[in-house]
Amino acid sequence: MSQNWQVIYYETLQGNSPIYDFIEHSNTKNQAKIANTLDLLEQYGVNLGFPHIKKLTNSHLWELRILGTDNIRIFYVAKTGRIFLLLHAFAKKKQKTDKKEIKIAIERLKEYDFRKKL
Repeated sequence: MSQNWQVIYYETLQGNSPIYDFIEHSNTKNQAKIANTLDLLEQYGVNLGFPHIKKLTNSHLWELRILGTDNIRIFYVAKTGRIFLLLHAFAKKKQKTDKKEIKIAIERLKEYDFRKKL
């Protein structure tokens, strides 16, 4: 049996995790859906596939898709060592994802990678 992937949450310089905070402030039903989908991601990794994950075009980002009355998205990247880094979580309200949501994830990834080089 293959080893599971590890999911880590992006943290700010102050040690806060916006993704963890988003999940904690979600209703109980959404928390359960997010937890179940994260369990699938840990178990199946890059083989999870659609409709749970989707690659963002022209980007290193992947989108974890939690479907239901509230469509929740979590942007993440795969890192060396079977690690997924969760960068940004939000409730998707439109058909097309706002560019500002993607920009937040990209900025967090740049900042995370910069800190890891120090």
